[in-house]
Amino acid sequence: MKLSLLLWMASVLPQPVADQACLATTVYLEARSEPTMGQLAVAEVALRRRERGQWGDTVCKVVTAPHQFATTTTPGSFDITNMQAFAKAWKIAGESMSNWQLPAAERRLVVPHADHFATLAMAPYWSINQNSQTIGEHRFYAVN
Repeated sequence: MKLSLLLWMASVLPQPVADQACLATTVYLEARSEPTMGQLAVAEVALRRRERGQWGDTVCKVVTAPHQFATTTTPGSFDITNMQAFAKAWKIAGESMSNWQLPAAERRLVVPHADHFATLAMAPYWSINQNSQTIGEHRFYAVN
């Protein structure tokens, strides 16, 4: 399935399903080869950003904000071909969204306070002098 088709479908689906589709797509694009904890951490960053409202009031708005997640930096012609990895990303997205419905004190957090992440191969300007937590090939940061 083409990325552009998946994101278009999310734009016409009812909100909870749309948000799960957008979150699953983000987990797939950003972390499909990462361990489960890394995938949960990517989902957590997106959900934390949605909760704060700084990047959008829905998961879809958060993950499609310009240059924030792979959904906007990956060509729309990109084919999502690993259906096993996408099914896992869908499950991670659903579990993460359910977890995020709990009161804040009851949530299971993988990367507390993290609102940014980057691959180990990158050192974004905003990561300088920031504490981080490494999971797989990503570093997670509490920047804001």
